[in-house]
Amino acid sequence: MTTQKLEGLIAAPFTPMDENGELNLSLIPAYYQFLKSNRVTGAFICGSTGEGVSMTNTEKKQVAAKWAECTGDDDDFKVMMLLGGTSIADCKDLAAYAGEVGLYAVSFTSPFYFKPANAEVLADICAEIAGVVPQMPFYYYHIPVLTGGNYAMFDLLKAVDGRIANFAGIKYTHEDFMDFQSCMSFKDGKYDMLWGRDENMLSALVLGAKGAVGSTFNYAAPLYYDLIDAFNANDLVKARALQQKSIDMIRLLGKYGGISVGKAYMKLVNVNCGEFRLPVKNMNTSQFELFKKDVEALHFANFKSVTVGVNSL
Repeated sequence: MTTQKLEGLIAAPFTPMDENGELNLSLIPAYYQFLKSNRVTGAFICGSTGEGVSMTNTEKKQVAAKWAECTGDDDDFKVMMLLGGTSIADCKDLAAYAGEVGLYAVSFTSPFYFKPANAEVLADICAEIAGVVPQMPFYYYHIPVLTGGNYAMFDLLKAVDGRIANFAGIKYTHEDFMDFQSCMSFKDGKYDMLWGRDENMLSALVLGAKGAVGSTFNYAAPLYYDLIDAFNANDLVKARALQQKSIDMIRLLGKYGGISVGKAYMKLVNVNCGEFRLPVKNMNTSQFELFKKDVEALHFANFKSVTVGVNSL
């Protein structure tokens, strides 16, 4: 299989929930239009940001079907689905379903309870799941801070190369730049390496990254495209300043509770995705008011994603 290398910003969408914590699938078509209007080139659904680990397989299929339905005629917008990383049988079932509804690609992350002993065992699992959908690009999702699967991705590429024909690349959400560069260089850049840490994108651009997957691209895509443009123009002073703005924005996630704060940012761009499910904690009303003041101090309005020309959200 010849795999297209993805470029630009690929958002990791939040899964829209209603006031009862149930799926709000009706929001997804307008959500897709919102991302498109901000030059986002794809969606990585049911991942960490999308609460995939907090959803049933039935719910994940419903989310996948809705994204497939509204993006199916858009060849320029790629949707890939994170299958999970605990039950291999469930992952294979979801992969087959993703293929049936017409998603672009599937992704898989390391089992995080019974962990693979090494990269070779991880490659065995990838081969089993990828074999269910040989017609689809298959990406590994490297996020050891959540999975504990701290394997060198260079070792994984060596283990899958020549064995898994549809292995497309890696969504790399880790800070090991030595390993990332080695993966970028492997077999003259054979595999698609998608950067996954928004707060140090500039460093990945220096190493040659062209595509990135991130949660903050949902609500601050213009900031990152300005950063990319500054880097491409060799204006490193501006690029560093924009990366610092990204860091300042992301620091508020830590201040107000972590990953759930992303949905609070979405409310500030008029896309109400509800709240995160337990066990993730959401901020209360008084915290949200303090959060809004901190966001305003960042001059968020100058770089936030916008809803101009988008149907009602």
